[in-house]
Amino acid sequence: MAIGPTPPPSNGDDQDAKLRIYFLPNLLTAGNLFCGFVALTKIVEADLRGGNFTDIKIALAFILAACIFDLFDGRVARLGGHESPFGREFDSLADLISFGAAPAFLVHRIVLKDVFANHAEIGWFIASIYLVCGAYRLARYNVFSAHAGPGGTNEFLGFPIPSAAGLVASLTMFMIWLNEIGWMEERFTRSRWRYVLPVLMLFLSWMMVSKVKYPSFKSLDFRARRKFFTTLVAILFLGSVVVSRGKVLIFVLPVFFTAYLVYGFVRPRISRTLRREIEEEEEDEEEDDDEPARPG
Repeated sequence: MAIGPTPPPSNGDDQDAKLRIYFLPNLLTAGNLFCGFVALTKIVEADLRGGNFTDIKIALAFILAACIFDLFDGRVARLGGHESPFGREFDSLADLISFGAAPAFLVHRIVLKDVFANHAEIGWFIASIYLVCGAYRLARYNVFSAHAGPGGTNEFLGFPIPSAAGLVASLTMFMIWLNEIGWMEERFTRSRWRYVLPVLMLFLSWMMVSKVKYPSFKSLDFRARRKFFTTLVAILFLGSVVVSRGKVLIFVLPVFFTAYLVYGFVRPRISRTLRREIEEEEEDEEEDDDEPARPG
């Protein structure tokens, strides 16, 4: 019986060559994951007796900080041409913790736990719907991105899970602020306004797995050209954040995430010209201004 040559043992070099791990983008993704873990820890440790929301506000701040890390990791990867399958998978795992588990724990801790005190399983089930839909949304995105190739697509199918978490966190922060200034007739832990959160979370669960398309704004990077008005607005906004010590974000963030949510429904009904102005940056001119015009 003839025996062929024995293939050399695999030392993993081929796998290592295909496994590209770029430092800076994945460091930002790790920051996203860290923020999600800290947010979960603070939510679990929170003692809400006496209307003390200190730990909850810290958790909300970490969820919003995770949104910032998630915003920049992909852009840094694209800026350096360092997109990779590993980065995409790592980013989705981090998103599931920071934007899936953390908001679900948050709404259960401050609303559902008390509403369904005698039927705890109902509260956990409602919170888990958001988490399951978020995981489905991330898995679907990874499959579509793999088929789309490098760079992915310019659209999201379904509401992005970071935006969903940002809306839940920013709205919760706004409602806690209203409670602290005495606008609500009773404490947040007993106010009927808190029921907005589980209803919103269920609606966002459906939106994440829906077929409503949202722009990814991937063209907005550090090299994109900004119009003068857009630059001026950005400068004034950053100045207001510094002057108000971040308090202006309590009002701006819920409006921003809500506007993005609504834009998905309005987007198919507006003209392509207006849509292009909203979603795309000013393109570079094909000819340099100093170059003489070519004869026609």
